[in-house]
Order: sequence, then C-alpha cells, then structure tokens
Amino acid sequence: MHLLKAQDVPAVMRLLSDERAVRLSRRAFLRSTGVAGSGLLLGIALGSQHRFAAAQQQTFVYPPAAFVRIAPDDTVTVLVNKLEFGQGVFTSLPMLLAEELDCAWTKVRAEHAPAAQVYAHPSFGIQMTGGSDSIASSYNQLRVIGATARSMLLQAAAAQWSVAPDKLDTRDGVIYEIGGQKRRATYGSLATAAGKLPVPAKVGVKADPRDFKLIGKPTRRIDSREKVNGSAKFGLDQSLPDMRIAVVARPPVFGGKAASVDATKAKTVAGVEHVLPVPTDRDGNGVAVIAKGYWAAKQGRDALDIKWDLPAGPTTTEQLAQYRQLAAQPGTTAIRRGDDGAMKTAARKIAAEYEFPYLAHAPMEPLNAVVELGADKMTVWCGSQFQTVDQVRTAQAAGLTPEQVSIVTMFAGGGFGRRAVPTSDYLVEAVNVAVAMRKAGSNAPVKVIWSREDDIRGGYYRPAHIHRVEIGADGKGQPLAWQHTIVGQSILKGTPFEKFMVKDGVDATMVEGVVDTPYNLPNFNVSVHHPELNVPVLWWRSVGHSHTAFVMETLIDELAAAAKQDPITYRLALLDAKHTRQLAVLNLVRERSAWGKPLPAGRARGIALHESFNTVVAQVAEVSVADKQIRVHRVTAAVDCGLAVNPLSIEAQMQSAIAFGLSAAFHGRISLKGGQVEQSNFTDYPVLRMNEMPEVAVHIVPSTAKPTGMGEPGVPPIAPAVANAVAALNGKRLRKLPFDLASA
Repeated sequence: MHLLKAQDVPAVMRLLSDERAVRLSRRAFLRSTGVAGSGLLLGIALGSQHRFAAAQQQTFVYPPAAFVRIAPDDTVTVLVNKLEFGQGVFTSLPMLLAEELDCAWTKVRAEHAPAAQVYAHPSFGIQMTGGSDSIASSYNQLRVIGATARSMLLQAAAAQWSVAPDKLDTRDGVIYEIGGQKRRATYGSLATAAGKLPVPAKVGVKADPRDFKLIGKPTRRIDSREKVNGSAKFGLDQSLPDMRIAVVARPPVFGGKAASVDATKAKTVAGVEHVLPVPTDRDGNGVAVIAKGYWAAKQGRDALDIKWDLPAGPTTTEQLAQYRQLAAQPGTTAIRRGDDGAMKTAARKIAAEYEFPYLAHAPMEPLNAVVELGADKMTVWCGSQFQTVDQVRTAQAAGLTPEQVSIVTMFAGGGFGRRAVPTSDYLVEAVNVAVAMRKAGSNAPVKVIWSREDDIRGGYYRPAHIHRVEIGADGKGQPLAWQHTIVGQSILKGTPFEKFMVKDGVDATMVEGVVDTPYNLPNFNVSVHHPELNVPVLWWRSVGHSHTAFVMETLIDELAAAAKQDPITYRLALLDAKHTRQLAVLNLVRERSAWGKPLPAGRARGIALHESFNTVVAQVAEVSVADKQIRVHRVTAAVDCGLAVNPLSIEAQMQSAIAFGLSAAFHGRISLKGGQVEQSNFTDYPVLRMNEMPEVAVHIVPSTAKPTGMGEPGVPPIAPAVANAVAALNGKRLRKLPFDLASA
C-alpha cells in the first residue's frame, strides 16, 4: 500500500473522526502502556515528532511510548510498532535499536507495541504497516532511541561511580570503566536508575556503516523458534474464558441485504445460541450465528434460509468488454509531454492491449478478530496493519471514544494489504456482532472468524484493468511516441485518502510505474478511466506496480526485439546517466545470471526492471515451455534497496515476492457472474505449489544510502521477466494475466 504526505494526515484523521476523539489523553496513554511487572525498567521515545513534546513525556515515570524494556536478567525487549506478518520486522527493527544500544543480541526479544499515538509512523502520524516502509521509516528513529537508552545507562553508571560519563564505554550490554578501577555493571543492574533520569534532548548515532556490528549482518529471525514450535499466538489463536465463536452470512452480491431470514433449522444445531442481524461493510447487512464453537456456528450458518435482496452486479466478460470500449477512447490525462502528432512520423508501430483480472489477497490466515466489549471500554485482538484507523473505526461502531478501545496486535498469517482497510471492515463487523450480542443479553467475548471461502468472496480485491498502448518507433527502433490508456476502478475513491491521492481525477496508485518511468520516452501521453462498480477494491501487494510493470517491461522488451538489440543493452541505452541505481542492478543481474551464455535446448531467459517503493529490482527468469505449460527454472534477482539492514530478510522477501507474483501470473483470477464471485478457496484460487517454485538467487547492490522498501518491490518484475523469456523462446507475446498460452 502507499502512504500519504505528512501534511495530509491531520485532515485524513479529521475525516475518520473528530480531533477530540482521535486525541488520546495522557491518562489514557498511561493506562494503555503502564508498567507491567518489575521487568519494565526503561521507556524511551522520540518526542518532537509526536503529539506530546519530549518535555511533557519526561513528566511520566515511564514514558507511555516505551520502545525498549531492560530487565534485571539483562533481557532487552523491543516493542515493535509494526505488524509482524511474515516480513521480519520482529528482527530487523530490533536490530536497529540494538545496534546503538550496544546490547548482546542473544538477549534481545520482541513484542508488538500497543496501539497508541506515540507509536505512529514518525512522518505520517498514524500507526500502520504498509508501503514497504517499516525499515525506511524506523531507520533513524529506532537508532536514536537505542542511542538514547545507552546514554541514560552511561549516565546512571557515571553517577553511581562518581566518574565522568566519557570515562565509560559499553560492549554487549555491559558498561565498563576505562582506566580507573575498571568497574563493570550490566544494563540490567542499572536500568532502574537509568529510567529515572531525564531523557537527553539529543544524542548521536553511528555515522559510518563500517562501525556497525549488527546492521548489515545476515541475522536469523527472533520469532522463528516460536513459530516453528507452535507457541506463537496469531489472531486466530486468541482465546478468552467463556468466549463465543461467530460466523456471518454475508450477501452474495456486494451491497445486498437480507430480505427475510428463517433461522429455525439453525437454532436446532447443538451449540448455537444466537442468530442475529448485523450490519456488514458497504451498506449491506448480514446474519451472525453465534455458538460455543466454530463448527456449530458454521453448521448453523449453513442451515439458515435467507432470501437476499441483491443489487445488479457485473459479469466479468461484460465488464471487460466495457473496459475495452473505454480504453479505445481518450481518458483523463495523467501525464502529457511532447507532440501528439509525433506518432504519424513513426517508421514502425506497436499496438497492444493488456488484460488483468481482479485478485484476492488470500492470506494463509483468514480474517478474524476477538472482541471483548464492556460498558465503557473494549479490547480487540487482531492482526492489524492499521492500528490508528482501526482504533477509531471500532470505537465508532461501539459508541465509544478511541481512548476507551485497546487494539492488541497479534501475529498475522499474511495480509498483503487486506488488513489495512480504511473502513476497518472485518473489525467493525466483529464489533457489530459484539454489540448485537450485548443487546440480546450476552456479555461474552466473541471471536468472529472468516472461512477461506468468506475471505475469497468477501471483497476488497486488486482492481481489474485494461491497458491499451500504441507506440511509434523510429527507423532505429528507438521509441518516438507512446500513447497509453488505463481503465480500472480507483482504490481511493470514497475513502479519506481520495482528497490527497486522487489529483485532477487520476488515482495516483493506478498510473504509478508508468508516469514515472525511468526510460527516456519522448512524446509521452497517459490517460485513465475510472469506472464505478459495486465491487470493493483495495491495495494489493505492490499496488499499481502489479500491472503497470508488466505492461511497461514487456513493451520495452518488444521494442528491443524490433530493434534487433539485446534486451539489457537496449534498456541501458534508454536510461539517462542519472539513473545510477537502474544501471547498477541491470549490470549486476547481467553478470550474475550468466546473461548471454548458452542454455540447455528449449530454455530461454527474460529480463525485467522496475522501481517501486524507492527500491530498484531487476530479475532474469529462465524458462521452458512444454504442452503449453510454462516452467520457471531459475530467477536471478538484483536489488538496490539502500543499506541492507538484514541481508537474510532481503533474500526472504525477494523469494516471497517472486512466489507471490508467480501465483498471480500462473493462477490468480477472481471472476464475477452477476456480481457474485465464482472462486471460493485454494482449489479454484490456487497459490504457487512447491514444484512450481523456481530456484532463486538474490544479489544486493552494495550501498550506504538510507534503506528503502523491500516487502513489495520483488513482485512487479517477475511476471514480465517470465513473459519476456517466453517471447524469446517462441516469439509469443503474452498480454494477459494469468498466462494463457492457448490464446497468445
């Protein structure tokens, strides 16, 4: 997903709720982040970027924005303000803090931070995880926090030993005296005293990456053991005494309503206690079945007799036909430069139309939430990507203020954007169930579970798109004119972000990767159409880049073929010297992929280059085709993501992104018939199987620049790299995802 500009956030939050409701009081902060046991000894925060100044924070015994706790046994617990859902922030973010704290890495632990304003993104003002921004946004912040904690520990030791702080140093969680009596003390023995000292207004951090001990070193994940042995608690694992389980019957067409409900058979299912109407997202309504266990709730829902009042909805073939008609017409201008008449002078033209389907997020752990609703407070356990927004939305649903709502962030089994929803749909629905239960006389906590079928059919998809492109090239095969029209729903229309990210009628997320292409493309004209349908859409891993990269990189490859030039050489020639990162990854991937060297018979290589989330990735795919089936044998990836904080996480994210992108390229398709989603589970919406996964080699461009995003940038290049390899092998240009060789 993408982020707002910092100045836009206050206005967005006013749209979500009034300022009084969003603002959390000092007293509420203390309650939500209070000291729990004797182990909590240090709380450090950056004050200048948050609602409370540093001077105000220093009035607290333990500042509410506690990022680090040091226990008497020298254990260092870092409170991570991002959602850990497989991307590795429980390791990479503590590495940043521990680097400057100078503690022993074997003593470092990680926990999810509570939902509180002080844990907000340091530039954007809301607590959230997305935009491949966790490392980039925390790189300076957490290092300063670590350095601040170290400074306070040094001050505490200096006071205890009556020496100047500059006579002391640290190593692996131990403070020692330089010269003098050579006294030593562990962080754990000094943490209580250090926690009582004023927070320094300014501290320095290591300026030279050569001084890093942790950052840049391949580091195994802190949370691996608990995930392997099953002790890690995901949202679906959360359980409370006397808790009930609920499933919801939702309209089969988005925006539908239950006209009548016969719950007679459902109430005969053993364990079913309530059948209640509840509001669902998008102005619809559903029916909640509440029981003592999931199976009883599901059987009860299956037994419901519901007559639905359904609006008209699209059918995929009809929808795409309408999209094609729109694509043939000029749309709202996204970018226009050069001469529109240049196309007439072209020596050669390429006309292409591309088709992309709706895509579901389909995380391994379906949506779920546990709600404990009291008279004047509420606690919600979930895997939230959007803690601040979720706190506001769930409070509104319960008739409470945000300070009365605690969001407990749990591990999540994937998200890919689905757990960062401006409407907080699945969480609001869970609160609606709790409210309905309360009205029915039940005060029990409730867990609302979406089945896989609920999740696949439940909405918020990567939009379907049609691209229509006409390119004119000169006699040497160089691009002379480029006219490009994109048709697809806006993911931002109707959300609080529309005002800031939809400019002059153009959703910026739909044209990213096209309007900002690094290639030198003269006489460049891009326009859009945003048709409105009742199909809910949302960001999906890599957002607009998930389709724009495919169009741009396959067409650049087609131009190279028309010019009879090597595809990498052709790309290098289209890049200005200022695009040093693109040049670096292309040269690196050419070297490491053995580009140009012979392959076994029946195989070919394809290249794709793309920048997203400030990270540049080039991928070379080695493929073969047999019986109209594409087999990807090997992928070589080169990445410039700035300073590599944890090379192991970078490698894992690239492997993950390639698997995710290949899942969509080979299998991903959500189709509609009369507005109803036809897919239901991994049987008809499959993900990549183990035998389809290629060998992946990841190479990182050395850099000392500030880190950039890594969670999503590996997704966009993989499908075009494979398509370009297929074209090199058999001359067929693939213009539709998922791949369909029969129609190519």
